[in-house]
Amino acid sequence: MKFGLYGINVGPCADPEVSARVARAAEEAGFDSLWTAEHVVLPDPQVPPSPVGPRENLLDPLASLAFLAGQTTRVKLATGIVILPQRNPVVLAKELASVDVLSRGRLVFGIGAGYLEPEFRAIGADFESRGARADEYLEAILELWTGEPPAYRGETIAFEGIDAHPRPLQRPHPPIVVGGYSPPALRRAQRFGDGWYGFLRTPELVQQDLAGLARAAGEVDRNAARGALEISVTPPPGLDAAGVAAYAEAGVQRLVLLPIARSGDELVRFVEGAGESLVRKLA
Repeated sequence: MKFGLYGINVGPCADPEVSARVARAAEEAGFDSLWTAEHVVLPDPQVPPSPVGPRENLLDPLASLAFLAGQTTRVKLATGIVILPQRNPVVLAKELASVDVLSRGRLVFGIGAGYLEPEFRAIGADFESRGARADEYLEAILELWTGEPPAYRGETIAFEGIDAHPRPLQRPHPPIVVGGYSPPALRRAQRFGDGWYGFLRTPELVQQDLAGLARAAGEVDRNAARGALEISVTPPPGLDAAGVAAYAEAGVQRLVLLPIARSGDELVRFVEGAGESLVRKLA
């Protein structure tokens, strides 16, 4: 089992000194990856399904990972996730490639289609077409990273006669992890993904998710040479060794732990405790 740490750009980790300290502690404790969250804006007042209140501190994930690239040497740097239909894919491709270069090839590109309509409305992004945009934006980003020269024409994005360097250090591109549980999200994972990510999923829910991924595999074209999807899950807080075993039996390869902490000191204690009780024993 691999272990990641979720929320490296959230709450106390919006302070650069805290995030750097927690990131170094996670690397020392044996965590394999650091994961960011993303919401550009949040509904005020908070309304379902908004996950947190509007005054929660959330750093931009790419800015946070670029900073942490200089604070760490080994740990992978993952977006968990970027809300892809809210982004300009040409600009995002450059930002992601820059983080991969600055980190010497440690970026993991996690994406989702999003679910907060007020956030889309504030940004000026169309909520109803978010799934189709996510698919085209992924295709466009991959073309910018691998095309010789890059050219793309879709319904929502098109370009030709351009190029962008540096390309990502990882070739052919950084691993792509697709989050979400809906049938379109599961098909997107099978079509584009090197991995799939689920947030606050129990082992029982993971089994349902994997069944959905198996159905999705029969509905899309996937290059068999890419191998099976790597399954990453954030479990509910309170995980113990027995819980890790249950996730492993369900088919999970990475657990991205969610700390419940209000300060940098509490976060570091969580990381060190999880490193001692879980990571070093079970990784």
